[in-house]
Amino acid sequence: MHNKKYYVYMATNKNNTVLYIGVTNDISRRIFEHKSKIDKNSFTCRYNIEKLVYCEEFDSVEAAICAEKKLKGWTRKKKDNLIGSNNPEYKDLMGK
Repeated sequence: MHNKKYYVYMATNKNNTVLYIGVTNDISRRIFEHKSKIDKNSFTCRYNIEKLVYCEEFDSVEAAICAEKKLKGWTRKKKDNLIGSNNPEYKDLMGK
């Protein structure tokens, strides 16, 4: 039996000024969608969100959604501290 993985992620723009938090079961596809700007009216398109700076893996969609809600309730400073503890230079974890 295949164990599906779910991901909570934070993505940002070139200057790291806006954070987007999301959940997906395919992180590569989801970041590709952000970079491709498929939905021109989306938040991620309007704010040029295309750089993956944080990602956490979960075994259940429920756990991932719970973690997403928790992160969304955090202050920007707390989110920045979490990203900085794993990715201090805010490098794109998916590459270019």
